[in-house]
Amino acid sequence: MTPRPPASLARSTLIQMGVRIGILIALTTLVSYLHMFRTLREEALQQLTRHVAERSQREQAIFLLARDNHALLQKALEARIRAWSQKDPEPLFDSLFTRWPDGTVRSRAEGFDGTTVAGVFVPPGVKLDTGLRRRILAAYEVISQYGPAFAARFTDTYVTLVEGPVITYWPTKPGWALELPTDDPTLEYEYFTITTPAKNPRRHTAWSGSYLYSPTQSWLVTANTPLDMDGRHVGSFSHDIYLDELMVRSINDHLPGAYNLLVRDDGQLIAHPALDMRGATVGYDILGSAPPPGESPPRLASEEERAHLRSLFEKVRSRQPGEDILELPEYGEYIAVARLQGPDWNFVTVLPKSVVTASALSAARYVLLFGLASLLLELVIMYWVLRKQISQPLLVFTQATHRVASGDFQVTLDTSREDELGQLAGAFRTMADKVQQREEQLRQANEGLEQRVEERTRELKTVHGQLVQTARQAGMAEIATNVLHNVGNVLNSVYTSSQLARSRVGELRVDHVSKVATLLEERQADLSHFLTQDERGRNLLPFLNKLGQNLLKEREEIVTLLEDVGRYTEHIGDIVKVQQNHARTPRMSEPVQLSSLVDDALRINAAALTRHQVKEVRQLSFLPPMMTDKHKVLMILVNLISNAKYAMDGKPAEQRLLSVKLDLPVPDRVRIEVQDNGMGISQELLTRIFQYGFTTRKEGHGFGLHSSAVAAQELGGSLTVHSDGPGRGATFTLELPYQPIQEASSS
Repeated sequence: MTPRPPASLARSTLIQMGVRIGILIALTTLVSYLHMFRTLREEALQQLTRHVAERSQREQAIFLLARDNHALLQKALEARIRAWSQKDPEPLFDSLFTRWPDGTVRSRAEGFDGTTVAGVFVPPGVKLDTGLRRRILAAYEVISQYGPAFAARFTDTYVTLVEGPVITYWPTKPGWALELPTDDPTLEYEYFTITTPAKNPRRHTAWSGSYLYSPTQSWLVTANTPLDMDGRHVGSFSHDIYLDELMVRSINDHLPGAYNLLVRDDGQLIAHPALDMRGATVGYDILGSAPPPGESPPRLASEEERAHLRSLFEKVRSRQPGEDILELPEYGEYIAVARLQGPDWNFVTVLPKSVVTASALSAARYVLLFGLASLLLELVIMYWVLRKQISQPLLVFTQATHRVASGDFQVTLDTSREDELGQLAGAFRTMADKVQQREEQLRQANEGLEQRVEERTRELKTVHGQLVQTARQAGMAEIATNVLHNVGNVLNSVYTSSQLARSRVGELRVDHVSKVATLLEERQADLSHFLTQDERGRNLLPFLNKLGQNLLKEREEIVTLLEDVGRYTEHIGDIVKVQQNHARTPRMSEPVQLSSLVDDALRINAAALTRHQVKEVRQLSFLPPMMTDKHKVLMILVNLISNAKYAMDGKPAEQRLLSVKLDLPVPDRVRIEVQDNGMGISQELLTRIFQYGFTTRKEGHGFGLHSSAVAAQELGGSLTVHSDGPGRGATFTLELPYQPIQEASSS
């Protein structure tokens, strides 16, 4: 490795020193940033707390006023009802109100001015007894008296009696009592239902959800207070309050970098800067509840915004009493919460942490820039000193080093300096002399080393030849083992088929032919009479017909078994050829129809499967022929089917099931699965199942699966196994590369 020149060394030293000083400056900047961030965060959180407290005090004034108004109306109406309890209501009632043809009772149109007095609407079907008339007149007088005073701050003031009548002062819509539809469901509106004892057991002022008043396209909320007399619900007071200004202030009037929102405890969102109010008629429900039929809620821009809002609401809802400042770490935000007394809404201000960190980063940036400028000046001074005192003397050492490296050990250095460089010059001179001595010693040692290497090379060649011979013998042994195992599997099928053929021959009913011939010979003289008149003679021809059919069927089955013996014998020869070719050169591929090859493997094992009472299920997809080594694939399949047969010996005969599936999971890979429901394989044995010599059968040799796995690899594929455990069967999967013959030829 070429040493660095002195100038590079000086620069490297400066860089290292600069890095160390830079790290120190960075740490100083970090400490400054953390200190400023902590200070600014505390100031920001204090400002946030003050902001929500002040805003809540200002925004809740209208709601507290509505509650106070209702308290005044409660006392006034209760007193007026008691005053009317001793008076006859009929003359005044009939002079103010009249029954319309539609069955409703309304304010008389003549002389009615809805801007100065209250209007009255009584739904059809309401029984106007004396008590109800008195309550209507009492409510009419109270609303007419106080309604104009409240109109400066509230849209309207009205009373809904439990029987259905509504008494309203609404100066901006004075003719409402004359225009209200006959079927208006006065007792079904939310502003009344939330005051009933069932939904308002505490009997306090309740607030409806926000909704859009379509005639003015303004957002409203209704304050509702129940009136109980003598333990009975008599009616409810209501104020409609415009929310437009409150919503605009909540969105636009915020701290720098922050934003505000209004939300109820039940998840209804009143105001939010990202809320799209176009086309909306009811408030947005953060919890995702379905809106009332026919109503449309506002929309948020994205699912991310909705998820953010849900997380923020859950944080607000789960806060502890007195906990005004919250933190939402997953979104990097601080949250300040204050309650609006009256509707008990939550006024929330959200401040991103980035707003707090921006100021701290700005201040830290000045500290960092000042430190870097100081570092640059110091490095310039240090570079000049290093160049004069160190770089030039080191240049002389570098030149001397090059001369020594090239073999010139006669170098001259200035050893007169009394500092460390002078000591280094003397040490370098001594080192050069010793290197020269070692160079000579190494030359002499190399000459002897070459001779020893040559001798050891000859020894290694001899050992290599012995290892090659040993490997050849081991390979021949493995080939012989594979041949014996695979031939043994097929011989089992040959033996089974030959035994079945022998059994079939023994069961042939040839003796029946001899008995028939003897019977005909005995009746030869009156053969015609015997065949037509004698009962045994008449049954003789049908018997011969059935006997002939039975013999033909038995002959076909025997011929089939003998053909299987011939095919099995041919496969034995193929197995030997495969192993011989494997021992010499790779076998040439040939066109193969895989579904037919699977059928052949099942036929080879058919006799044994029948003997073991194993049922077969074939799911073979038709695939175009492909190029592969037919007999290697057949050898693998025969092994897998044979092993599956033995694996099911422990199952009841009627439950033994063998499934073979052929499909194409991906365009370039074909898969053959052999599945049994037998003894299964434990997890600790799955990794050993393909090892040479490993077997789980007492009479097994451990050669079949090993040779099958090796053959699969030679075909460019793989052989794998899966089992859910003992007693749950096993599935062996053979995967091979697949390319149809027509695609291969076209490419």
